[in-house]
Amino acid sequence: MSIERGRLLRAAIFDLDGLLIDSEPLWQQAEVECFGAVGVPLTREQARETLGLRSDEVVCLRFDQYGWDEEAYPLEEVEERIIQRVLELIESDGKPMVGVYEVLEFVEARGLRLAVASSSRVIVIEAALQALGVADRFELIHSAELELLGKPHPGVYLTTARKLDLPPAECVAFEDSPAGLESAKEAGMACIAIPDPNVVDNPDLRRADLVLSSLADLDEANWSRI
Repeated sequence: MSIERGRLLRAAIFDLDGLLIDSEPLWQQAEVECFGAVGVPLTREQARETLGLRSDEVVCLRFDQYGWDEEAYPLEEVEERIIQRVLELIESDGKPMVGVYEVLEFVEARGLRLAVASSSRVIVIEAALQALGVADRFELIHSAELELLGKPHPGVYLTTARKLDLPPAECVAFEDSPAGLESAKEAGMACIAIPDPNVVDNPDLRRADLVLSSLADLDEANWSRI
């Protein structure tokens, strides 16, 4: 438990991709390859546009934009190909973001419970946490695949708080995307943003309670500002 500036915090809830694991380039590679296989000439720059969204939402968006032979390449099959490619890349190239192990120790030392609330599927969350060697440090993982709507809808964070049996106001979220930040804030949580370099100028980041360059920058002085 941590009390800062009158705020009672009992849990730290982490996003996954681009926050704990450096997987955004892996998602971009998988999307470029898999959409290319169905005739969609997606670039890495375009793949960055969907930062923080669920994979099924990304596939639907690209289908609406470009279209392809849905009979030959059903949307569910395209999504599954992307997921499987991401899993392969996590196993071969998955690396922690700077400061991951330090920030987990920091919040654990303050008695906070740890959870993950991610747009990625459960299978991807589990694979990533195993690759980082931190799976046993999280009490709970929850995926937006189990929600009606993904981020920026607050559902994934609201459900995570409910499963922890905590009010959202007693949780602090760690996020790297504007969509994730909006999701956490709409759920009623404090939010520490460690923005992806491609979104550092996004005005929506002003909603964050604290903005850091990396997880490694979290210290007592910053923590007291939440």
